[in-house]
Amino acid sequence: MYENEDGYIFQYDARYLNNETYPPISFTLPKQKEAYQSKTLFPFFDGLIPEGCLLNLTQNIWKLNRKDRFGILLTVCEDCIGAVSVVGERK
Repeated sequence: MYENEDGYIFQYDARYLNNETYPPISFTLPKQKEAYQSKTLFPFFDGLIPEGCLLNLTQNIWKLNRKDRFGILLTVCEDCIGAVSVVGERK
């Protein structure tokens, strides 16, 4: 997934998509070859972001803007609960 001036784009990795034993990450994001586009952060990914006092703590520790949901996602959701990890671009 990435962010651009039009919003957010999510696309399944071809290896994940082609493995029939791997389920979709969400009912709202069924497996498909085409990319998903949204002006707002997809609810599935937004739901991975901490809330309440944990959000306040992460905001203070990493000096994050509370409105930058994608920045928060990339910063604090690499090792989140469940089968999904969020990692930044690897160079």
